[in-house]
Amino acid sequence: MGISIIADKGGAEMRGNGLRKIASDIVVGRPLEEHGISTRQKTLKSSIQCTGTALHSGAKVTMTLRPAEPGCGIAFRRIDMAGSAPIPADWQHVTETRLCTTVGSGSTAVATVEHLMAALAGCEIDNAIIEINGGEVPVMDGSAEPFVFLIECAGVMDQNAPRRAIRVLKPVTVRDGTRTASLSPADSFCVSFAIEFDSPAVARQECAFRLVNGTFKSEICRARTFGFLDELDEMLAAGLARGGSLDNAVVVSGDRILNEGGLRYTDEFVRHKVLDSIGDLYLAGAPIIGHFHGHQSGHALNNRLLRTLFADASAWCLVDLDDGAATDAPHLAAVQAASA
Repeated sequence: MGISIIADKGGAEMRGNGLRKIASDIVVGRPLEEHGISTRQKTLKSSIQCTGTALHSGAKVTMTLRPAEPGCGIAFRRIDMAGSAPIPADWQHVTETRLCTTVGSGSTAVATVEHLMAALAGCEIDNAIIEINGGEVPVMDGSAEPFVFLIECAGVMDQNAPRRAIRVLKPVTVRDGTRTASLSPADSFCVSFAIEFDSPAVARQECAFRLVNGTFKSEICRARTFGFLDELDEMLAAGLARGGSLDNAVVVSGDRILNEGGLRYTDEFVRHKVLDSIGDLYLAGAPIIGHFHGHQSGHALNNRLLRTLFADASAWCLVDLDDGAATDAPHLAAVQAASA
């Protein structure tokens, strides 16, 4: 089914000294519940379906979100490919990062998973099966808001298992020229980001958020993907952006925004980069307790950051958020084994 969204446009900006302030907002030693972090695993109450256009292939795609058992994690299932195994939504299964994040196993793959993964992270969904009849998640309106709407319509329920999280124990940084992505210790998940483009319509933007108490829905999820008109021909020649339009992306031409309604936030561009990062980092296989900072980072660097983190067993640990008994988490077993 198709869906339409009506939502508030509110939300205060965090710019300038917001990047420096974010660390001081995290009070070391406070219980996670006080930071608005769920301590029980969650899944959907019921299945829900949507249909939309894939951003890069232009294909019409139908996708169904289904509940899953505790400890299963998030997985994609290609129902158009008979006998194909589910693809775990984790960093080890990322196969492509050019202009989107693709997860795959063998000859089976699903592209542009980052906006959906961000919505699942923001709604604290730990376990779900994503059935899809094509090779790319539908772009919807270019943001994560339609996926948040779907999740809320399906309903969210606690499961009888403690939520597990990946706590960052020491700073980890990866670089590519002037681009950087880093994780450092904090008592909740927070994200800061800075971008800079030659286009005066974008220029330099920065923002910072703590992902607590509904921040993702109120401040981040409506930010849309964006592109530059002078790059369109090159992208189309490469087989990309074939489903792109002013209905599902912010398009910039010089100093102008071509979309009739303009921007949803004055700093929508950097907020979307935050959204992308949240989705990419949820491919850790569990929520992260730490502070992510990106400077001009993209999907490739975000994935490299996770690989670098998990390659160093002293940089992270797996914790039960309710301080109860450990529960099985088979989708994280390979991570623990690789770092042992």
